[in-house]
Amino acid sequence: MILVTGGLGFIGAHVARALLGLGESCLLTRHSAAPRDVPDGAVAERLDMTDRDAFLALGDRYAITGIVHLASTPLHGADVVAEMRANTSGLLNAFEAARAWGVHRVCVASTIGVYAGVRGTPFREDAPLPPGVPHPIPAFKRSAEALASAVAGHADFEAVCLRIGAVWGPGGRADSPFFAIPGLVNAAVRGEPYAKKVYAGDGIDALYAPDCGRAIALLQTAGTLHHAIYNVGSGRVTTNAEAAAAIGKAVPGAPIEMAKGRSPESPDEDYRLDVTRLHADTGFTPAHGIDGAVADYVAWLCGRTESSPHR
Repeated sequence: MILVTGGLGFIGAHVARALLGLGESCLLTRHSAAPRDVPDGAVAERLDMTDRDAFLALGDRYAITGIVHLASTPLHGADVVAEMRANTSGLLNAFEAARAWGVHRVCVASTIGVYAGVRGTPFREDAPLPPGVPHPIPAFKRSAEALASAVAGHADFEAVCLRIGAVWGPGGRADSPFFAIPGLVNAAVRGEPYAKKVYAGDGIDALYAPDCGRAIALLQTAGTLHHAIYNVGSGRVTTNAEAAAAIGKAVPGAPIEMAKGRSPESPDEDYRLDVTRLHADTGFTPAHGIDGAVADYVAWLCGRTESSPHR
């Protein structure tokens, strides 16, 4: 059984479904609310990841063989120190549990944001990272990577860090502060122009959520991994113009307004992840191109209800 912390959240739900599709059983945890929308074949528990005893007690009730650690406290509140402390405590509890349960592999969520300040794309996992970190989220993720490396060197389990790119799709935010695709799709489904100014030439390595879930599931279940850090992305840049064209096919007549060229504030190069390691060790390639992803997301948005499960 694979434990997915945060397994009823956005990315976690897609990881769980991918693991179930691979024939694995799953234990899913969530802190903020009673478990709901639990997929068939999975079980769910409410867990405060900072509670060491409660974390370790899961191993008394379930035969856990792997951990995908996605749960986190958002690092955007007034007390960043407290949030850092909570996230570090949860990570160390996951490592302690892995040791106590004899787990083979722990996958730890990181972010494309750790590459901030790196020059030249695509971003490779062996690229030197600059010393300064301008935002607390990538700062914590970099510290988590360092802890994972140190712990794995003195433990009997693998600690694998996942630098996850721009993920969008069912269950995710209707809008993102980092890229325009989810906001454009949601606005089109509502029949409204997107409220923000968007430039056709801007883009990012965007990965549709079901594909992200499958990539992480493959990394968790692979027989042999040759690296401690993997980029999780599409390996290509999707521009806003490409997204708009796909939206036009899925929602004919959608009111899409877009400025030509690139934003004056955009970096010289769009964020793109090198996914050579991911493909070589798992065989992963995205199942959805931009047209298929937009069509699937539009269908989900049009068909969902307040209580409908993630697809």
